[in-house]
Amino acid sequence: MTTPNTEGATHGASRVLVLNSGSSSVKYQLLDMRDRTRLASGLVERIGEETSRLVHTPLAGGGGGSRERTGRIADHEAALKAAAEELAADGLGLDSPELAAIGHRVVHGGLRFTEPTVITDEVLKEIERLVPVAPLHNPANITGIRTAQALRPDLPQVAVFDTAFHTTMPEHAARYAIDVETADAHRIRRYGFHGTSHAYVSRKTAELLGRAPEEVNVIVLHLGNGASASAVAGGRCVETSMGLTPLEGLVMGTRSGDIDPAVTFHLKRVAGMSADEIDELLNKKSGLVGLCGDNDMREIRRRVDEGDERAALAFDIYVHRLKKYIGAYSAVLGRVDAVVFTAGVGENSAPVREAAIAGLEELGLAVDADLNAVRSAEPRLISPDYARVAVAVVPTDEELEIAGQTFALVDN
Repeated sequence: MTTPNTEGATHGASRVLVLNSGSSSVKYQLLDMRDRTRLASGLVERIGEETSRLVHTPLAGGGGGSRERTGRIADHEAALKAAAEELAADGLGLDSPELAAIGHRVVHGGLRFTEPTVITDEVLKEIERLVPVAPLHNPANITGIRTAQALRPDLPQVAVFDTAFHTTMPEHAARYAIDVETADAHRIRRYGFHGTSHAYVSRKTAELLGRAPEEVNVIVLHLGNGASASAVAGGRCVETSMGLTPLEGLVMGTRSGDIDPAVTFHLKRVAGMSADEIDELLNKKSGLVGLCGDNDMREIRRRVDEGDERAALAFDIYVHRLKKYIGAYSAVLGRVDAVVFTAGVGENSAPVREAAIAGLEELGLAVDADLNAVRSAEPRLISPDYARVAVAVVPTDEELEIAGQTFALVDN
């Protein structure tokens, strides 16, 4: 592969295609960075199955409604080609001279990649070397990169790493208390994830407060099916809940979050479970789904309201873990200017927000019931005027963050 030349690559070009490649899916968005508008978005899911599905939504000029394809899409190359065809049908083809770069979400960048990086052969090799610490994510990201390179070998391809924002954590927060030589030999440390979301939301929260990011200390709660918390001091991450993998930390849709490591030994010795079976249990059969059979917070709340005890316990465990992290990160930061909720659950579940803040008045936190009940796509405060610490809801926009970082790099 020829190393892409970014010199002059964006002359007259302002569009960025953002790709998020999963093991059996590809999400994409095309954005114009002149005015930071979305031109189109789409999702290809169940790649490799007979029931593959592509949903494409043109957004420019008000959009004309979504289009859908069904039927087998054999692999990621076919998926990206199908997406390119849909974009071309809207006059937004990948061969457009207005396309400046392709930005790829890459989950794990280790310690080497602390900022967005133009992908070269050596960069791709390093991402491959990190597969052992991100076996569920980096292989799919690599597939997406190679496919995009084959379609547009002349175009700058940029990796934006989930872990990059968290590389500012001090060593005492990033290290596990295990033998140093063993840890270093196998790259065992806390890396953190959802970094593009935490970066975007912490910066937007500062804007909401009318202050510069360097002046603000924020606790960000990214609550989706995957969930993570971060403590951000003056725009820099100083602590985050996910660790070597995205399993550590908060209770999630299907992941356990924090757990005594000896549970794994116990399951192996007493239950006779293999490492793969334990991995499956903790990553895919735990969290909310393990506690009550549902990982959709809307359904869990419906069941709670109907008196379902398992759903109520799952909700209480979820909220209890949130409170622990809010308290812990308040101690880490010393001064907190805002606690902010984001992602699917954080943005849309008023009961979660209310319950997570309830009882934390001594920390200067409170939620106004009327403000909390408002549904909006805009950043907003939900705390009363008298609260010492702001509580906010800030919709995340990881694609815009990736596009912005990508364009800034290749346009520089």
